[in-house]
Amino acid sequence: MNLKTNYLGLELSHPLMPGASPLSADRDAVRRLEDAGASAIVLPSLFEEQIDSDESGSARYLDAHEHSTAEASTFAPSLTRDVFRLGPEEYLENLRWMKSSLSVPVIASLNGTSRGGWLEYAALLEQAGADAMELNLYEMACDPTESGSSQELHVLDIVKAVKSQVKIPLAVKLSPFYSSLPHFAGLLDEAGAGGLVLFNRFYQADVDIENLEVTRSLQLSDSSELLLRLRWLAVLSATFEGSLAATGGVHHVHDVVKAVMCGAHAVQVVSALLQKGPGYLATLRSELSAWLEEHEYESLEQMCGSMNLSRCPNPREYERTNYVQILQTWEA
Repeated sequence: MNLKTNYLGLELSHPLMPGASPLSADRDAVRRLEDAGASAIVLPSLFEEQIDSDESGSARYLDAHEHSTAEASTFAPSLTRDVFRLGPEEYLENLRWMKSSLSVPVIASLNGTSRGGWLEYAALLEQAGADAMELNLYEMACDPTESGSSQELHVLDIVKAVKSQVKIPLAVKLSPFYSSLPHFAGLLDEAGAGGLVLFNRFYQADVDIENLEVTRSLQLSDSSELLLRLRWLAVLSATFEGSLAATGGVHHVHDVVKAVMCGAHAVQVVSALLQKGPGYLATLRSELSAWLEEHEYESLEQMCGSMNLSRCPNPREYERTNYVQILQTWEA
């Protein structure tokens, strides 16, 4: 079965790859991922806070207010070097090792929110051998004086700044929280983004009401999280000219099939690999090939985008009808 796909201009043997996670920072795990047939390796993010030696920007702001009240001590955590698995130099060295040791493309990842010196690391990552770059823009709007359009302009400014530093393909990892995601996707395309990764997972803090503390824990995804990705893959793949990747909620072969049908060129897997180990990637690839053969597809390309919104004559009416039908058909 022909599972080939093109993602960010990279010719891949199939769409399955490990997304950014601790697995892709560990050399032994990376070897196991390659042995399991990973089509590419996405490195975990190199954070702006790692690069800025004085912990500038948001981290310094949080530290300044950390002890303003008893309740604030856990709301504004301090970001120190000890928090991060790898420093900037170690990150670059790990990338160089992967490029010299692996036979699959390596996609670096940058994570930041302000325009500063950290952006220069885009060029260093390219020099270290990265085949492509994922720009992870993790930020929630909390300032009531900042409009949605100004936040979008801020993101576009960072994308343009990174793109000016590198010639390798650039994918932008987004949240779904934009007022008009299709319009914003077009602006990102014009700014130089060759692809979009849908979506960043926002980790929610909880509150300990007895000790007046904020508690944090990382909950792995399940297949229910895929639904939001499917919706926007189907919408964006009808008009967006670049590559699309799904990440979040991919645990079974049917999740992979759904993502590709809705328009994904690449499917990133994280939580399932953390739970079942790197070898599970080979299982997903084998099951994907078997599913396509069973349903008489000749290639993955034939299936890609077959369920996107371009197949619908009136997308707005279709969305509205779905909404009404779901509410009206529920039974106790």
